[in-house]
Amino acid sequence: MSNRKTAIPATLLTSLLCAAAWFFADIGLARYFHHFRWAPWMGIWDAITLAGQSEPYLIGGLALFLGLRKRNRRASLTGLFVFMATAVSGLTVDLLKVLFGRARPMLLFDNGAFGLGGLSLEHEWTSFPSGHSTTALSVAVALSLTWPRFRVLFLTCGLLVAASRVVLCQHYLSDVIAGSAIGAATAVLLYQRLFTSKLDDDRSA
Repeated sequence: MSNRKTAIPATLLTSLLCAAAWFFADIGLARYFHHFRWAPWMGIWDAITLAGQSEPYLIGGLALFLGLRKRNRRASLTGLFVFMATAVSGLTVDLLKVLFGRARPMLLFDNGAFGLGGLSLEHEWTSFPSGHSTTALSVAVALSLTWPRFRVLFLTCGLLVAASRVVLCQHYLSDVIAGSAIGAATAVLLYQRLFTSKLDDDRSA
């Protein structure tokens, strides 16, 4: 099946899920978790959400690529794959955040603001899509494609990080859906275009 035949339905499905979450779930979930602040529970999610920061994957991926190019080709390629998936998806989402200018949940709680404000560089107006979710799913899918036997583990971890953004009231559900889709799609496209033959050849060698 061609990339176009899968990309169009996937984009439509993601758009529909985002729209459904926007109109029917975003505010309700944000208010629910805003009032549910049991300390031990929040501490767990605070720890989980740290795995969505992009810096460790950018630095670690680049270090693996540069450090193991001559000693372990597969590990080196995996590092490059993770680095590129994180960087490309992250830059894409950073641009979309500025273009959409969506109010974060904190503004809903403070003054009732909900929706798009247009171009903005202010943190409070960069909610859509979720950057942590993008990073988590780009890395999870990249590792799943590299080591399929651990796919369930990688994807579960990625989805937990994405969910943490809603639980911690940092993002709405629609932000997380969009960010997760962008991260996953970026990893798949990079794998198909740049890494399939290289990693497969190395696996069979």
